[in-house]
Amino acid sequence: MDQQEIEKQLQVLNSKINNKWLLSNDRITKEFKFRDFNEALNFMVRVGRHAEDLDHHPEWCNVYDIVSIELTTHSAGGITELDFSLASRIEDEFILASP
Repeated sequence: MDQQEIEKQLQVLNSKINNKWLLSNDRITKEFKFRDFNEALNFMVRVGRHAEDLDHHPEWCNVYDIVSIELTTHSAGGITELDFSLASRIEDEFILASP
């Protein structure tokens, strides 16, 4: 995707959420905060199923109640539609996890 298309897709993705995905070099990134470790872990398990379905896996880190996610398509050398598809599914899972 070129820069203009990435920014357009990012705007669409962020249009209905408060905590926005950010563009950082060749990836989109976001931190998700939960009430505790158990909620964060359950979220990661659910996102992992979507990653497997899409055969597209995030770079992520969990520290207690925070899950940090970076999406990029290494084989394409940057951001692709797969990143936005997974990001959208991640948002859906976060909405389901939120009280």
